[in-house]
Amino acid sequence: MFAPEDILYEDNHLLIVNKRCGDLVQPDPSGGDALERQIKEFIRRRDAKPGEVFLGVVHRIDRPVSGAVIFAKTSKALARLNEMIRRGEIKKTYWALTESRPDPEEGELCHYILRNEKTNRSRALDAPRGDAKLAKLRYRTLGASARYTLVEVDLLTGRHHQIRAQLSKIGCPIKGDLKYGARRSNPDGGISLHSYRVDFIHPVRRERIVVTAPVPKEDNLWAFFARQFSLLPCEF
Repeated sequence: MFAPEDILYEDNHLLIVNKRCGDLVQPDPSGGDALERQIKEFIRRRDAKPGEVFLGVVHRIDRPVSGAVIFAKTSKALARLNEMIRRGEIKKTYWALTESRPDPEEGELCHYILRNEKTNRSRALDAPRGDAKLAKLRYRTLGASARYTLVEVDLLTGRHHQIRAQLSKIGCPIKGDLKYGARRSNPDGGISLHSYRVDFIHPVRRERIVVTAPVPKEDNLWAFFARQFSLLPCEF
C-alpha cells in the first residue's frame, strides 16, 4: 500500500514514487487495488481538493518489481512525458540480483521479444519471428555476494518483461523470478528487480530531473548490496 514516505519527488506537474514489491501501478483484470487510485485519494485528502484529482500514469513496472515510477499531475505534463517515452528520452536504470554472473561482465543485449498473452510471459529470441519486437539493453556487473550478482541495466527499449526475459536468455535469471527460470521464489512473492533511477528533462520547466529510489529496506540481501554499491554512478 502507498504511504507518503514513498514519494521521491513532487512538484505541481510530476510525482515520482518508490513502488513497493507487489503493488499494482494501475488496475488490471485481477481487480486488485492500485497505486493510481491510492495516490489520487491521498492527494485529494492532503490538498483538500473538492473534485476529481488528475493523475496520469506515465509508465508501468511489473507488479513483482519495486522502484521508481513516474506519474503526471497535469494533462500538459502527461502529454509531453508520453512523447518523451515514445522518443526514448526518459532514461531508466534498474538493479537486478541474478543467480549467475553475466559473461562478459558488461555489454549490450539485443533480442526480439515475443509476448504470449495467455501465459503473460515473453521469450527473448535471437532472430525476428511473427510479432516479436526488437529489444535492447546495456548491462554491467557491479559486484557479487556468495550466491548472487548485482547487475545494473540501462533499458534502451520498453518491451514486455524485457529485462527478465533477456537476462534469463543469457543464463542469469533474476532472484525469485520463477517465471523466467529462478530456482526458488522470494519470501514476499516478488522478484529482485528494482527500478533504481529515472533521468529526464522536466516536461515543463526544462531542467534535468534525476531521482534515485532506495532499494527495499526490509530485504537483507538488497541492504547488503546497497551498503557497498549505492554510491556508484549509474553511467555507461
